Amino acid sequence: MPFLVQLTDDAARDLEEICDYILHHDAPRSADLLLDQIERAIGALTEFPQRGAYPKELLEFGVREFREILFKPYRIIYRVKRTDVYELVVADGRRDMHTLLQHRLLEADAPHHRYVNQGVGAPLDTVG
Repeated sequence: MPFLVQLTDDAARDLEEICDYILHHDAPRSADLLLDQIERAIGALTEFPQRGAYPKELLEFGVREFREILFKPYRIIYRVKRTDVYELVVADGRRDMHTLLQHRLLEADAPHHRYVNQGVGAPLDTVG
């Protein structure tokens, strides 16, 4: 049974900021290509969400409820709950991930307005 992949507001904002940066410092085509590739990587979690590793910064605290996949240099961090996969962070792995993860994940409760991807390569749709 496929999992339902959902982007939280924070993760959607992360993607928007990454694309805006590339748009202004590279080219619109590069931003579109990167967004397509990241969406494909996220969409693949509909079939195999448990394949991601535990973020090392959280393992230091014994936290094993979050996982991550890499799309270098980006880290896509998510949480699996029953048949739902909540994308919580999409960040450049060269950032201060300790602070970001502590603030964003350890203090996060429930996802807010979300974007949904029902399958690999499918476009993200708004929910809520």
